[in-house]
Amino acid sequence: MNIQGKLVTLRAPELSDIPDLHRWSNDPEIWNMLGGWHFPYSSRSTDDWVKSRKDGNLTDHVFCIDTPDEGIIGTANIINIDWKNKNAFHGMLIGKANLRGKGYALDALMTIMRYAFMELGLNRLDGDMISYNVRSIKFYLEKGGWKHEGVRRNWFYRNGQYHDKVMVGVTREDYLELLEHNEYWS
Repeated sequence: MNIQGKLVTLRAPELSDIPDLHRWSNDPEIWNMLGGWHFPYSSRSTDDWVKSRKDGNLTDHVFCIDTPDEGIIGTANIINIDWKNKNAFHGMLIGKANLRGKGYALDALMTIMRYAFMELGLNRLDGDMISYNVRSIKFYLEKGGWKHEGVRRNWFYRNGQYHDKVMVGVTREDYLELLEHNEYWS
């Protein structure tokens, strides 16, 4: 099932996405803003990753962000789903730099939240960012309705320095309150 937003469609990764996914997985500008390990990815590794994805995975949902005019522009996820406590982790990237700030990320986030809260029945989503990724932090807090929930000091190591991890979260109640104010789906 594809998940439709106003501007984007969230869909499963396809073999045809491998060139873009491979390019983004090796883009230093993108990875400098994300957590996790930083090392070169081969096209074989990217191919293996796409082929190993199980569509019926009940704890990890990975999506390609697709648009009618641009095709795949990024990825988003809802992972580490804890069905007992009704929470999960969310992350997103817009791989095509020229499309950042055009409303696609907001539509993808609103679509992810609608899916997580109204379709899956989750109660909260968590996320985190490296402290110098101010653009993403402001985006989630100011546009996405997420709340600042803490800092883990000196969590990320980049270019010979430690940087804080900024932790954010959103509840179903926060999402419904955001919809009252921005009437996004109206």
